[in-house]
Amino acid sequence: MSTSAINGNHYEQLHQGRTSMYKSKVDVVLGAQWGDEGKGKVVDMLASEVDIVCRCQGGNNAGHTVVANGTEFDFHLLPSGVVNEKCISVIGNGVVIHLPSLFDEVLKNEAKGLQQLENRLIISDRAHLVFDFHQHVDGMQEAEKGGKSLGTTKKGIGPAYSSKATRNGIRVGELLGDFNLFSEKFKSIVNTHLRLFPSIKVDVEAELARYKDYVEKVRPYVKDTICFLHTALRNGKTILVEGANAAMLDIDFGTYPYVTSSNCSIGGVLTGLGLPPQTIGEVIGVVKAYTTRVGDGPFPTEQLNEIGDLLQTRGFEVGVTTKRKRRCGWLDIPLLKYTSLVNGYTCICITKLDILDTLPEIKVGVNYKRSNGEKLDHFPGTISELSDIEVEYAVLPGWQTSTEHIRNFKELPENAQNYVRFLESQLSVPVRWVGVGKGRESIINVH
Repeated sequence: MSTSAINGNHYEQLHQGRTSMYKSKVDVVLGAQWGDEGKGKVVDMLASEVDIVCRCQGGNNAGHTVVANGTEFDFHLLPSGVVNEKCISVIGNGVVIHLPSLFDEVLKNEAKGLQQLENRLIISDRAHLVFDFHQHVDGMQEAEKGGKSLGTTKKGIGPAYSSKATRNGIRVGELLGDFNLFSEKFKSIVNTHLRLFPSIKVDVEAELARYKDYVEKVRPYVKDTICFLHTALRNGKTILVEGANAAMLDIDFGTYPYVTSSNCSIGGVLTGLGLPPQTIGEVIGVVKAYTTRVGDGPFPTEQLNEIGDLLQTRGFEVGVTTKRKRRCGWLDIPLLKYTSLVNGYTCICITKLDILDTLPEIKVGVNYKRSNGEKLDHFPGTISELSDIEVEYAVLPGWQTSTEHIRNFKELPENAQNYVRFLESQLSVPVRWVGVGKGRESIINVH
């Protein structure tokens, strides 16, 4: 037998060994642009068919709106799948948690009808805590930048991840252990921040008393989520991961420094939940039918004109977390090709197609060019390079009729179908769903 045949056999056996440990896969929903694509709605739709929904990164800087049975729920730390009462929701080790905000969110959503969260929400003991002083520091750092601010949500997310990276952060599990040790660590981290930011005020004893109250409040929710998820996979449980923020806000792959402080691409799913790559099944890229971003930073297809105003008004483009108006522009294919490259989308969900209903023609950015006319074969890695590009547009005919109440893809106007197929052909990724309204019932299954 040839060496290659033997090696081939070994490789085959190795591959079988990798996958046979698990009876099910983890499907992932990721934002493909700068956030606000409608991920929460997609997660809510899919959560009715899964056992577990997870958050893997970010904090309460995320904002997802879900409309279920006519009630509008806003989520910032809770996974959107928590609306499904048969589903367990997991906040993974990669998330940073501001406990006061978490419990506020739980109370608000319980008042709207969410039931028995204590029995179906699990928080990782390895997740790091966001303290109030992190939020104060976040605001101060933004103010110091003046006209060059990054447009953060000032929720303390960046400073909390900084504490984690400099290894003086505090985890949820440490709050539940020896409170004297927690107190020592808290005083140490406060002193570090006071040296760096002398003007911040922290009432250490009041904060420690407050967190002592949180110990028994949070204890029922806390578990080793890594063991929990792997056991679930071995038992054939279906798991869905809800990415927060989006690919173009990823700290490595986004428009740095106008990004968030975590990896909100596929890599963050693995590190934020303790999952190996072979557990990943479908990677669903959520794409708004046009492009928006909140805050500062480059935006090649932005329309600072009546088109941008129309998209902003018709799309109710206001940030769930920040309440800031979102900047609006045309769909950007080079950006989507880039995030597809990084995330490996297996399918696409297009949202808010109905917002384009009134336009006689629709532009789509199809190429980036340098000022000398040279086409780029990559997404620019620096802000200066990105600011030097021009966008080449394709112009597609609009459909100028309402799609809001259509529930079958073949009943969409021909030009609306063509718009979807154009995106599909440009990305070489199948479009599986198209959203034409707010509620979960407005998502059309293309196939």
